[in-house]
Amino acid sequence: MATPQSNKGGLTGSPIRLATVIVSIVFLLVGIAGFIPGLTTNYDQLQFAGHHSESFLFGIFQVSILHNIVHLLFGVVGLAMSRTASLARIYLLGGGLVYLLLWLYGLIIDYESAANFVPLNDADNWLHLFLAIGMIGLGFVLRRPVSPRR
Repeated sequence: MATPQSNKGGLTGSPIRLATVIVSIVFLLVGIAGFIPGLTTNYDQLQFAGHHSESFLFGIFQVSILHNIVHLLFGVVGLAMSRTASLARIYLLGGGLVYLLLWLYGLIIDYESAANFVPLNDADNWLHLFLAIGMIGLGFVLRRPVSPRR
């Protein structure tokens, strides 16, 4: 018979693990959505990589096959790292740092240059900043509570 304590290791007992699962599922859904015509406008112009892709997720965020694959991989890695609270925290903080760097990268590159290989646009940059703040914030706010000494 299960006791109330048996759930402690589950997601309900670990807010940071639950947050990581939710963030990861969102990345997976966004990665999948990038391959669905209708959700992705100009789907017939989807390129593997580069700024020449004229496809836009929800008509706003410029995407490519590479961009969609990165979202899918980010989701898979997050689900794998949600197995423990410490790995979940590393995922949120590390992923947030990656998105902060990607935001900075998007600010300094010329969107029409070969450096825009992901591809990025202004909407992507704002989203990357939001993701960076959100993931880093969750990583700090949801850290494990300190157990009282006995």
